[in-house]
Amino acid sequence: MRLFTTIAAVRCYLNFHRSKMTQATIGFVPTMGSLHLGHLSLIERARSENAIVVVSIFVNPLQFGPQEDLDRYPRSLDRDLSLCKQAGVDLVFAPNAEEIFGRSQQAKGKQQTQPQTSVVPPSSLMAVLCGPTRPGHFPGVTTIVAKFFNIIEPDRVYFGRKDAQQLAIIRRMVTDLNWPIEIVACKIVRDASGLAYSSRNQYLTPQQQQQAAVLYRALCKGKQVFLDGNCDAIAIFAAVEAELATTPEVKLEYLQLVDPDTMTPLTKVEEVGLLAIAARVNTTRLIDNLILRNRQPILAIDGPAGAGKSTVTRQVAERLNLLFLDTGAMYRAVTWLVLESGIDIEDEPAVAELVHQCQIELVPQKDPLGILINGRDVTAEIRSSQVTANVSAIAAQPVVRQCLVEQQQAYGRTGGVVAEGRDIGTYVFPDAELKIFLTASVKERSQRRQLELQQKGLADISLEQIEQEIAERDHKDSTRSIAPLRKAPDAIEIQTDGLTIEQVTEQIIRLYHQKTSHLT
Repeated sequence: MRLFTTIAAVRCYLNFHRSKMTQATIGFVPTMGSLHLGHLSLIERARSENAIVVVSIFVNPLQFGPQEDLDRYPRSLDRDLSLCKQAGVDLVFAPNAEEIFGRSQQAKGKQQTQPQTSVVPPSSLMAVLCGPTRPGHFPGVTTIVAKFFNIIEPDRVYFGRKDAQQLAIIRRMVTDLNWPIEIVACKIVRDASGLAYSSRNQYLTPQQQQQAAVLYRALCKGKQVFLDGNCDAIAIFAAVEAELATTPEVKLEYLQLVDPDTMTPLTKVEEVGLLAIAARVNTTRLIDNLILRNRQPILAIDGPAGAGKSTVTRQVAERLNLLFLDTGAMYRAVTWLVLESGIDIEDEPAVAELVHQCQIELVPQKDPLGILINGRDVTAEIRSSQVTANVSAIAAQPVVRQCLVEQQQAYGRTGGVVAEGRDIGTYVFPDAELKIFLTASVKERSQRRQLELQQKGLADISLEQIEQEIAERDHKDSTRSIAPLRKAPDAIEIQTDGLTIEQVTEQIIRLYHQKTSHLT
């Protein structure tokens, strides 16, 4: 692990590694130090998804108001560096304020700091939650985050969902400023009492930490009202406030229900709502939140090639009356469109132009699923040998995947879908109600593949050769920089060795009913 305090050294280090590993991705975890288990979960996620992991440690003075705790904010650099090293971080960037803001300039014989260019989020995103009581906070956050993005040039950046307003604002900034950065939202990490980890928890006595746990209990009471079928904010707030009343030492600052992306206040949860709370325990200010989703469940099935995902997914979708989100057919549709348009499949800019102007529709019907692209039914055409021969090359292009993932996620807004792939549960639908990781041993998958080939009259490929090919594909799928194959932490693994398609299907349907019984 390397520690740098200057921008020049960080850029030199990262440029060197980019030149050596052209396909390597950089994962970035911005922090203000005083690391806890929440930070470490972000680092662990970044480590699992990227070749290089960068952590910044910088207590940002711009995001603290005049009466806030900048001077006493906890700082523990040596401990933080030790934790980063243990977590496998490659580079820690720990600059001082002068390095980030520049040296003071002489003006008329006095030391003055020249004004800085600032990044100011849309006022609508700051009009609720923490914005009104912390007027300079979010411009301070976005300005420093923008600086770090420009210094590090990461591919992925990891933020916790506890700071939900910050997450929404940074996502908007990345979109509005057209940065090619993926913002990865990670779940809130809590202690045994439910209290969300925060650096400010260090200010609390053990008794105050027990009192602060009422925040999560209260949010859960509100969520239960929602799950029981009452989507109105008034009823949800009443349940939260009733639980808070059991712990008068905790002073409520705000309790609000907003859209998690736009921060628009909600009176009712139509699709999704962020139930957010801020309160003080003595002088310590704490925030927390829960997401309320009013949609049909989503079922995500991932796993290695040859595990039977496609066949099982189709059967599960039919049995549960869910839309089979055939991601493979979507890539085939784009491939057909590229070929139909006469574009060279290796002309990635032209492919990018085409795919970002197309719209794919999935039409539920008997197998196969109906596929329309730009209003034209191409259900039969996408199964041609020419499309089959070229779909892998098209699907490998990052811009194609990015565009299709956006269209797939649009289908997920109202739920009621089942999809399979290698990153459906980790990236496309990280909030799926049920995630399955369907797998089988290399030997089992090789035997299945050999049987398929024999049924097609191709009996001259040995089992050993098939095993080698499957093992090589597993390695490529799990180590690729884009959409790597991996099991989501909250996925349920099903080992299918010795099981029939019907048995696997039954098992997934049983798990689906168990997971979603409280939603119906």
